[in-house]
Amino acid sequence: MKSLKLVAMPAILVLALTALAACVTTGDLQRPKSDKDAAIANVKLGVAYMQQGNLALAKEKLERAEKQDPKNLEAHTSLAFLYEKLDKHEDAEKQYQTALKLQPDSADVANNYAVYLCRSGNVDRAIKLFDEAALNKLYSTPWAAFTNAGVCLRANKRGADAVSYLDHALMLRPNYAPAVLELGDLQLELGHPEIAQQVVDRYLALGVASPEVLLIGVRAAIVRGDRGATDNYVRRLRRDYPNSAQARVLPQLLPSMPTNQGGTK
Repeated sequence: MKSLKLVAMPAILVLALTALAACVTTGDLQRPKSDKDAAIANVKLGVAYMQQGNLALAKEKLERAEKQDPKNLEAHTSLAFLYEKLDKHEDAEKQYQTALKLQPDSADVANNYAVYLCRSGNVDRAIKLFDEAALNKLYSTPWAAFTNAGVCLRANKRGADAVSYLDHALMLRPNYAPAVLELGDLQLELGHPEIAQQVVDRYLALGVASPEVLLIGVRAAIVRGDRGATDNYVRRLRRDYPNSAQARVLPQLLPSMPTNQGGTK
């Protein structure tokens, strides 16, 4: 099975960790005025400790927050992610289920729970939740849920089904790099280098680029025997990202370039 690279760690945690990592210390929080305030403070501390790698203190703060305010959604979703890191999968699932009961219409919670389910091997349940999240009109990033569904399906040997989800993600957000990378690599895996190259070229035509996407282009062009396209991608990769890991692997790829079969970019 392909290693899962799902787009989201839980969205709530992403926001909390990035916001708190640089600024929260144990002395930063004012004395709480109520149990709800105390829960909010402990969630912030717990998430900060989790990002620092202090899982014991994170567990203490988050479990305390859950007791102080059992309806605090962030406490449950943060605990779910922490329990998964601790391999306490039954406890993690209970936390996700509680979060979903607290906010049954939350696309964020549905997407995050689906990520967990896919990692746990519950693919059909995960896809159902990804669909619910993506089709929720209040969800601000439906393309992320579609991409997650595609990654999940591909990891479970359902590449053909994954293609439709990734295509849908890019219909909604053509410049969404995670979907571009996943779809390009998947089309190569499925033996469709010409489609992989089209995926790359559509992305580059938007005026955006990345070393990862350019390397997909290199790989696709090599398989097609398209020297012109290969030279173009290689030139851009070396010029714009000379110190990237992708530029460093080029010498390993280029000797495998087959005799030109007439393809041109």
